Amino acid sequence: MASVSAPVRLVATFFGAGRFPAASGTFGSLAALPFGIALLQIPAPFGRLALLVAVTGALAVGVWASARYCAATEQPDSGEVVIDEVAGQWLALVFAAPDNPWHFLAAFLLFRFFDIAKPWPASWAQDHLPGGWGVMMDDIVAGLYAAAALYAGIWAAQLPYVARVLRAIG
Repeated sequence: MASVSAPVRLVATFFGAGRFPAASGTFGSLAALPFGIALLQIPAPFGRLALLVAVTGALAVGVWASARYCAATEQPDSGEVVIDEVAGQWLALVFAAPDNPWHFLAAFLLFRFFDIAKPWPASWAQDHLPGGWGVMMDDIVAGLYAAAALYAGIWAAQLPYVARVLRAIG
């Protein structure tokens, strides 16, 4: 196995979060949450914009770092690489209200579900895109699915009938 340079290792493992001994993808998503939530605290609409800029930046450096890390470890998608989970988790947070912890929890759970289930085209991206693109894009797709599901849930909760039911049970 070739050595992995410090910058590549730091980016690919999100400062070591991916080296967690079990469930590194879940741990990487959890490690990403505080940073995503902090960006959402920037006054509207700049918080969401900052989050999208962060996703774009994580995608760009993630393609680079994950390709090098996986090549050095001779694994097509090393479990230690979690920069893909970071980008996907941040994308899942895009529609979360900055002051609603339930939105943060839902975004986390939805992202983990879609990341694990890998509905098409996430599965296709992972299997067919080369190198770092395959590592990153399945999580970007999972993040898009999670963001859409979160948005749909927030929208549905505002419908009069659903809102009454939620108030009655809450």
